[in-house]
Amino acid sequence: MTLSRDPEVLLDAAAGGDRAALARLLSMIEAGGEMARQVGRLAHVRGGDGYTVGLTGAPGSGKSTLTDRLIGEIRSRGEEVAVLAIDPSSPFTGGAILGDRVRMQGRSTDPGVFIRSMATRGHLGGLSLATPTAVRVLDAVGRPWVLIETVGVGQVEVEIAANADTTVVVVNPRWGDAVQANKAGLMEIADIFVINKADRPGAEDTRRDLDLMLELSDLGSGRWRPPIISTVASTGEGSAELWAGIGEHRRHLETSGDLTERRSRRISGEIIEIMHRLIEEEVGDLTATTDFVAVQADVVERRLDPWAAAEKLLARR
Repeated sequence: MTLSRDPEVLLDAAAGGDRAALARLLSMIEAGGEMARQVGRLAHVRGGDGYTVGLTGAPGSGKSTLTDRLIGEIRSRGEEVAVLAIDPSSPFTGGAILGDRVRMQGRSTDPGVFIRSMATRGHLGGLSLATPTAVRVLDAVGRPWVLIETVGVGQVEVEIAANADTTVVVVNPRWGDAVQANKAGLMEIADIFVINKADRPGAEDTRRDLDLMLELSDLGSGRWRPPIISTVASTGEGSAELWAGIGEHRRHLETSGDLTERRSRRISGEIIEIMHRLIEEEVGDLTATTDFVAVQADVVERRLDPWAAAEKLLARR
């Protein structure tokens, strides 16, 4: 049977548990264009109940294994979960190349788990620009938990905080990790710190470093103080404590009203990003006109300066 390409039909099918329909919807989102916008519009009115947890940190910190352990915690409570594993883009195809799904392949037969690798497509923040829409679709089809694992390639990954309700920052037992967490601005986005591979030497030193930085941070009265949780993801040690910490942070957000405020900021940022994209498209259209060629010639011949040329073109929209 041929799978429909009608977004509304696909959303209905995905909500009924059709994994192929869900995969096609996410492929449409990654492809971009008008079809992706249509999927986003339809999904927006259907969602609102899902909760998003982001995991970020340096490469090799064990984020994928930790994500796998969180999947186990969620499934042990009878709830469904989706995972977006944000991978580096292939420079040739734009596709995801790390394949976090391979790392979590033991979950592939569980109908309550859906795992998708998404490509960053060269985006500096390490998050695909399609991620907010993908999260919205997963929410719309009834996944109550969405885990976003970022690629972690050394850049400042503060963008995860704009896409998650709870942000987990993973470090390892090394002095450098704690310093890097401070320098990278992760102190500002972390809702929970995890010292993974805590069975290695230096774990207590890292905890002291993080504690000190939290003491020096201006958290303010009544603000959430990020807990520091030790885990050994390879054995599962500490995963239950991490899951409990996520639940505690969610309750804090809900009772304080911060969850509504956080999601409102997320929507604001998404609207601004969409506006930027639409303006970029308009500029692209303008550069393909004969008017652009004529104005460009005027600048080359110094009859116009570049700023006046840009203003002249924009006035013709």
